[in-house]
Amino acid sequence: MIKSMTGFGRCEVADGERRFTVEIKSVNHRYLDANIRMPKKFNFFEAAIRSLLKQYASRGKVDIFITYEDLSESQMALKYNETLAKEYLDYFKKMQETFGLENDIRVSTLSRYPEVFTMEEQSADEEELWNGLSKALEGAFGQLVETRKKEGEQLKKDLIEKLDGMITLVEHVEERSPQIVREYREKIEAKVKELLEDSKIDEGRIAAEVVLFADKICTDEETVRLRSHIKHMKETLDKSEGIGRKLDFIAQEMNRESNTILSKANDLGVSNWAIELKTEIEKVREQIQNIE
Repeated sequence: MIKSMTGFGRCEVADGERRFTVEIKSVNHRYLDANIRMPKKFNFFEAAIRSLLKQYASRGKVDIFITYEDLSESQMALKYNETLAKEYLDYFKKMQETFGLENDIRVSTLSRYPEVFTMEEQSADEEELWNGLSKALEGAFGQLVETRKKEGEQLKKDLIEKLDGMITLVEHVEERSPQIVREYREKIEAKVKELLEDSKIDEGRIAAEVVLFADKICTDEETVRLRSHIKHMKETLDKSEGIGRKLDFIAQEMNRESNTILSKANDLGVSNWAIELKTEIEKVREQIQNIE
């Protein structure tokens, strides 16, 4: 099953009083490019997150948004800096002696001085954090893959329809080619008869001219290769994943053959069909850009 590079995933996991929320969105990109936005305390998980992502996606620009809530009372702790408090008291005593002032410092007063009491965030257990975060990541990645698969099926259906339409255009070119040669021969014979009137027509010269013309406009090799590329692309679409680049290479070859047909065209009908072929191939290439 082919996968698009466009997708979305979201998962929320509650682990006790902790809540992990992961949202992911992805669009097409030549390589796998991940942009992760998360709380600073998760920075040391970045390598693990990227490694986990590679198990679910091989290409695409992926934006990952991680939010974290800790509702437990143990997440903050009050810290008392006894050394700093002692320094405050020592300076107050020195000021008392130097200036002859009354030392009226109470405990409640001292506690309000900067950095005597501080609130510090408790460091959480890394393993516990990763257990909750990884569950949320895997849930979001799983949704991302499902949306990519659904989009991929729609892309495949559209591509098959376009490829079938291209086969029809190739058939038109193949049917028209012999008619062009025949019409060219009739045109030459009519022109020669008009010029020579009652003189005998040299069939050999006319045949040689027709052969040169037929060789010049012959597109048999191009149409055969186009059919082969179309068949190859259909077969590739039936493969599972990692086919985007290969499909793009095939489309380039198809475009090359259609360009050659157009350059050889000496007929309005063939020119129009070749232009339609190029148009459809370009549409196919645009669709392929979004396949992983």
